[in-house]
Amino acid sequence: MTHSPETPEVPIRPYEVTAAEVVPGDLFAPTPEDAAARRWHVVTHTLPVSPEVIRVTLRPPLGGVDHEEDLRREQTVTVAGRRVDASAVPLVEPEPLEGVEFRDGDRLTVLRAVDPLAAEVTYVRRWGAWHRDTTDSADAQAATDAEVRRWAADAGREGTVVRHEPRPEREARAAGPRRVVVTGLGAVTPLGVGTGELWDGLLEGRHGIRELTDPEFDGLPVRIAGTVPVDPASLLPRQAARRMNRAAQFAVLAAREAWADAGYAAGGTRESGLDPERVGVSLGAILGDASVLVGGDRKLRERGPRGVSPLTTPMTVPSQAASQVSLDLHITGEARTVTSACASGTEAIGQAVDRIRYGRVDVALAGGAEAVVTPAIMASFAAMRALAEGDPSAGSPSRPFAKDRDGFVNGEGAGVLVLESEEHARARGARIYCEAAGWGLSADAYHVAAPDPSGDGIALALRRAVRDAGGDVADVVHVNAHATATVDGDLAEARALRGVLGGRDVPVTALKGHLGHLQGAAGGVEAVAAVLTLHHGVVPPTVGGGEVDDGIDLDVVRTPRPLPRGGDLVLSNSFGFGGHNAVLALRRVG
Repeated sequence: MTHSPETPEVPIRPYEVTAAEVVPGDLFAPTPEDAAARRWHVVTHTLPVSPEVIRVTLRPPLGGVDHEEDLRREQTVTVAGRRVDASAVPLVEPEPLEGVEFRDGDRLTVLRAVDPLAAEVTYVRRWGAWHRDTTDSADAQAATDAEVRRWAADAGREGTVVRHEPRPEREARAAGPRRVVVTGLGAVTPLGVGTGELWDGLLEGRHGIRELTDPEFDGLPVRIAGTVPVDPASLLPRQAARRMNRAAQFAVLAAREAWADAGYAAGGTRESGLDPERVGVSLGAILGDASVLVGGDRKLRERGPRGVSPLTTPMTVPSQAASQVSLDLHITGEARTVTSACASGTEAIGQAVDRIRYGRVDVALAGGAEAVVTPAIMASFAAMRALAEGDPSAGSPSRPFAKDRDGFVNGEGAGVLVLESEEHARARGARIYCEAAGWGLSADAYHVAAPDPSGDGIALALRRAVRDAGGDVADVVHVNAHATATVDGDLAEARALRGVLGGRDVPVTALKGHLGHLQGAAGGVEAVAAVLTLHHGVVPPTVGGGEVDDGIDLDVVRTPRPLPRGGDLVLSNSFGFGGHNAVLALRRVG
């Protein structure tokens, strides 16, 4: 219910008159205090009861129930400098809700009808509680069913109108965007090869940050990184490995694991009975493998043009990981590469979600792969004063959200998800980890490297991801934070999370203490961890450092704990140099 079109939008200027001067159409308040509290009623009828007493019939100006008051003729009352067409004010009987069975998805509108300037407030029932339907986190308090019933019972006396809208029954409708689910996972990380090594390492609080002992790193100011402890080439056929850069090797190993985990046959699409044109690849990478180009330049200087391999160019491009996965599994639908700094992996997953949603492909392998632990990259990060220092044997040098954090640790690896349309997955009887429910993007437009300290761009991506998932911030039960352990970056992300979540104590985990910062692969690996968090119902801890910075003010998980049950969304955040923000929303399935 909105303002009556018959009510002129002119200022309300209270002034005092005697009851004898009141006429139908007046906005009436018994006292100046009622007027100050914006408790007005429209006089719909007057009736002399005796020579000294007048009976007035009153109705809230935005609609409601009538009540009568007897006033002495000389009694002073307050009216407004606004007249109302009394016949246009609707009579609204209270809606009893005492015996109504509420369901999640029901809506409730509450209008303070005694205030001519009031607007309706809408509540949506989610997870057994009523939440304001707004993106403004200022009002994050939920109402109970008992409170809602009390609002309805008191509506006539309080001058409010409460309307209950039951959740509509689902009806057959035309085909629209398809639901996307996760059916397979694969990872190669500093904790080892495979999602089992990743998950066990996260729960056990281990880290994979190591000293760089190769002579090529001699003389660098920082010589620690999150490196994969196994040579990926040793796990692949020699001939194939020679034609892949290190990032592509990581990607192929992770994709093979995810493919098998999804229940598909080794070898690829043909062996699995799939149409290769209905399968796609979407991987994020910043550089892929920077060492190939550096090595080619070194060979050119040392041996001349004949010393440079013809494979240098195809092994240098960031798209090599996606192309090698498509070659390895014979995927012809598409092989796309996303390059958006450290948000690359998450954005690549989001793009794959949309490709499946809108029918371009039925299955996609999506994530990120990166191998940039090279002397030049390490030296560049060190020159930016962005790298953390420390002895890995004494604990993780990467300390997300910690008071003593001093920078990130460079890392490498790959994380891949198998995404499918729900009908495709259910038709083949696949095990479903969770729903890839939505994603959000934004840009800071602030600085070439530093994050916007306001966190506004991050907050926009968070809200867009939740909305794209068809959810509400009240549904969020966990956040896998980007949190690189840089001072400004962690504060900006924390500020955004506090603003969006409205002060709710949602458990937050940051994994870069375990892994270092895997750059373009971070979003893929952290999405794998977020899926496993939903699947196992356990939130892994944040490791590195001791005391959490007072400015963070988040529920940072320090030891494994059960995933809260009062919602269904998990968010995985990735933010990159230049202001790239990407958030993935995952939903548990029953």
